[in-house]
Amino acid sequence: MSTTTIAHFVAGQSSPGKSTRTQDVFNPATGAVTAQVHLASTADVKVVVAAAQKAFPAWADTSPLRRARVMFKFLELLNIHKDELARMITAEHGKVFTDAQGEVTRGIEIVEFATGIPQLLKGDYTEQVSTGIDNWTMRQPLGVVAGITPFNFPVMVPMWMFPVAIACGNTFVLKPSPIDPSPALFMADLLKKAGLPDGVFNVVQGDKEAVDALLVHPDVKAVSFVGSTPIANYIYETGAHHGKRVQALGGAKNHMVVMPDADIDQSVDALIGAAYGSAGERCMAISVAVLVGDVAERIMPKLIERTKALKVLNGTNLAAEMGPIVTSIAHQRITGYIEQGAKEGAKLLVDGRTFDAKNTGPGCEKGFWMGGTLFDHVTPEMRIYKEEIFGPVLSCVRVKDFAQAVDLINAHEFGNGVSCFTRDGNVAREFARRIQVGMVGINVPIPVPMAWHGFGGWKKSLFGDMHAYGEEGVRFYTKQKSVMQRWPESIGKGAEFVMPTSK
Repeated sequence: MSTTTIAHFVAGQSSPGKSTRTQDVFNPATGAVTAQVHLASTADVKVVVAAAQKAFPAWADTSPLRRARVMFKFLELLNIHKDELARMITAEHGKVFTDAQGEVTRGIEIVEFATGIPQLLKGDYTEQVSTGIDNWTMRQPLGVVAGITPFNFPVMVPMWMFPVAIACGNTFVLKPSPIDPSPALFMADLLKKAGLPDGVFNVVQGDKEAVDALLVHPDVKAVSFVGSTPIANYIYETGAHHGKRVQALGGAKNHMVVMPDADIDQSVDALIGAAYGSAGERCMAISVAVLVGDVAERIMPKLIERTKALKVLNGTNLAAEMGPIVTSIAHQRITGYIEQGAKEGAKLLVDGRTFDAKNTGPGCEKGFWMGGTLFDHVTPEMRIYKEEIFGPVLSCVRVKDFAQAVDLINAHEFGNGVSCFTRDGNVAREFARRIQVGMVGINVPIPVPMAWHGFGGWKKSLFGDMHAYGEEGVRFYTKQKSVMQRWPESIGKGAEFVMPTSK
C-alpha cells in the first residue's frame, strides 16, 4: 500500500528538500503507517532560513494594520476549517476528536489576540525632554524567528508562537514534530490563502539535525520551544551560546490538592479529565493528586470506579474519553514507569497495562492502547512521583494538612501547573500566594491562561525570562529602540541637551 509523502513548506511552496531521510507517520489507533515525512538536512534548513530572511525586510516594513488584516483573514479561514484540523490531529496524534477540537479552539484564541497586536506595538513619547528635543520608543521585529514544537499539541502550541511573531513583523520557521507533521502544512496553506506573502511563514520537517541547524544559524534571531526539560535546557543553552533570544518551556509534574472541604464529585470529575484526557500526554496534565487529611478515604473509591470505567476508544468515536498512546515507544516507556511504581511499593489500584484493545474500534487491535492507571500511597522518593511520565498515570500522595501539601509541591523540581480544590476562600488565597508554580488553578484543574495573559512555568519548567504568547510574547518577538530628536526649527533657540556623566 502506497503512503503519502509529507514535505516542507518553503517560500509559499511545497518542497521535498535535498535530504533522502524520512520517518514513518502512524495512526496510533490502528498502528498502521499512513505517511512518510521528509527529515531536513542542515542544507535544507539553510534554504528555508534564506527564504525567511529574504521575505523579512518587506514584511517588517508592512504596516501593523496590514499585518493584522492578514491575521483576520487567517482567523476566518481557521474557523471554516477547524474540524479538518481536528481530524488531522486525531489521525496522527490519536487524541479524541472533541479534545482535538478544543486544541484548535485554544489556538484560534491566540490568533484572535494577534489581530490586536498593533495596539501593543505602540511606543512611549515624551516631548521637550530638553529645549526642542523629544524622546520616544518604538518596538521593532527581530528578523527570522523559529518555533520548535512537540507532538502533543500540533496546532495549539505552534499558534502560541507564529501568530504573535508574524503580527509583530517577523518571519517564521516552524519545525513541528515528525510524529504528527500534517497540521503544520495545513496551517501554512491557510496563511497563504489569507494573503501572507511567500517566505513569511515556512515549515521545515525534521529531527535533531534540523533543530541543531536552526540553533546555530546566524540569521535565526530567536527560538521558541516546548518539550521535555532535558531538551528545553539544551535548546536554551545552545541557542543562548549562539546569541539568540530563547524561550524554552520544559517538563512538568502537576499536582492537584484536594482539601477535606472540597466537593468530592467535582474533584473526581476534575482528576479524571485532567489525568487521563489526551492520554495524559500534555504538559498541563494532572499527574499527582495530593489528598489532604481524611479526604483520601472518601475520594479513592470513586476514583477507582471512574478510572476503570474510562471509555478508551478510537478518537473518531464521539463517545471516547481517551484515545491511544501516541507511539509504540511512548507506550513502552509508560509501561516501564508502571512496573517501576509497583516495584517501589506504590499501591497499584488500576493497572492500565491490562487494557483489552478488542473493543476500541474496527481495525484497532494493533494500535498503541493502554487504559488509565491509578496508584495510591505514592511517596516523594518514588520515580513515578519525581519524573514526568507523560501518560495516563495518576499517582495519589496522602498528606496530613495544607502546610504539608504546599511544602511537598514547592520541593519539586518542576513548577509548571498546579491546582487546589477547596471551598475555603482563605485556603485558596494562601495557596495562590505561597505555591511556587507558574500557573495556578483554584477549583480549575488545568489552568492554561487565556490568550492575553501568557503561558509559562517556574523552576525547571521554563528556561528563559519570558512566557509564551500574551504581552510577554509581544516583548519576546520585538526589541525596543529609543529615539531622541532635535527638531530643526528649534536649533539655536535653547540650551543643549547634556548627557549625565557617571562618577
